[in-house]
Amino acid sequence: MRILLVEDDPQAASYLVKGLKEQGVAVDHVVDGREGLFRATSGGYDVIILDRMLPSLDGLSILKAVRAAGDTTPVLVLSALSDVDARVEGLRAGGDDYLPKPFAFAELMARVEALGRRGRAEKPLTVLSLADLELDLTARTVKRSGKIIDLKPKEFALLEYFMRHAGQVVTRTMLLERVWDYAFDPQTNVIDVHVSRLRGKIDKDFDKPLLHTVRGAGYMLRDSTESS
Repeated sequence: MRILLVEDDPQAASYLVKGLKEQGVAVDHVVDGREGLFRATSGGYDVIILDRMLPSLDGLSILKAVRAAGDTTPVLVLSALSDVDARVEGLRAGGDDYLPKPFAFAELMARVEALGRRGRAEKPLTVLSLADLELDLTARTVKRSGKIIDLKPKEFALLEYFMRHAGQVVTRTMLLERVWDYAFDPQTNVIDVHVSRLRGKIDKDFDKPLLHTVRGAGYMLRDSTESS
């Protein structure tokens, strides 16, 4: 397990670093809020232990920025503020757990282990890929063969749905209900128009087509050169 500890109190930090290392945990320790935010958003941590009161940038501001960036790394907030309002504020800012100071190291370690298990179990899929096509849900970008493809929001949502159902027949009704979120109108051509535009962007300049029409059924995104 790899942990980021953001704590400016030398005595508390030394106590935590020593205890965590004795438990076989790899620890990166920073004392400054801005450095903490940079490290937190760089990724690669299983759990972040975040003090609430920090120089340059407070812990809750760091937490909000991390969550706004789409990072779901479990965060344990440490604070001398132990009243109910303070705990609620920390959790609503995006904290996964809140531990008032002073605390027993055994309790902190148990909470860290629980957050680590939760993070591994619930870590969301952020990148969808098929062949040389890649859709990044966090950065909201699409690439094929390393080339960035500019999609409008509805085209992005349409491609995301296709990629989540790659290899399956996707009907027009499914797309209208899941991507457009309204009842199916058999007379509308909105699906055909958007699929045509999407196909023009992800297939037109590439050798292998990925988005296929399944006659009489709908569409399929698949890694094959066979025509439908």
